[in-house]
Amino acid sequence: MVRHGITAWNIERRYQGQRDIPLLFPDAEEGLLALREALAGERFDAVYTSDLQRCQQTLEWAQAAAPGMPLRLEPRLRELNFGEYEGKVYDELKHLPHYRAWIDSVGELQIPGGESAAELRSRLDAWLFDMATDVQRHGYRKVLAVTHGGVIRELRRRFETIDFWEGVVNQAQGRRWQLEYHGESGKGGWLCRCSSAVPEPANETL
Repeated sequence: MVRHGITAWNIERRYQGQRDIPLLFPDAEEGLLALREALAGERFDAVYTSDLQRCQQTLEWAQAAAPGMPLRLEPRLRELNFGEYEGKVYDELKHLPHYRAWIDSVGELQIPGGESAAELRSRLDAWLFDMATDVQRHGYRKVLAVTHGGVIRELRRRFETIDFWEGVVNQAQGRRWQLEYHGESGKGGWLCRCSSAVPEPANETL
């Protein structure tokens, strides 16, 4: 699972949320080329992507890893809906009581006009269940998903049992998980056998 490449709002440190912000070129190219190289030897059985254009653009650069694969546009892989925070930077929000409360809650509270962490988890639960069903039905072994930073943070919290704020991944980077599923929607059942960075850090050995 990889995060989209860099955008103007990433550079400006603005909350993007579900705003349909495109990649920023040429700034995004370095990361996208590194991602393409990291995935060059991979072959995936299924490909999912958030339907926002920054993720679709990222997938186009990595498409060599899944030639001819049908693209599954998946709204449930969208970033957390940041509601009233979207388009704003920290300095514009830091004095607002509800923003400070949201930070202190480790992202759990409902964002004004946006989502709570529980709502994000609910739609990711639904997607994971449907993805697992597809994998079992068709015998898939390897799945590629292109999504957003908040989604990967939440899934790292789940699969790697780390704090939400610790699960940072940079643009055009992500995580590789080996997962087993033994449950039903909303009832857990996921086991993570291993986790590693994508692309691999230069000092990481096999």
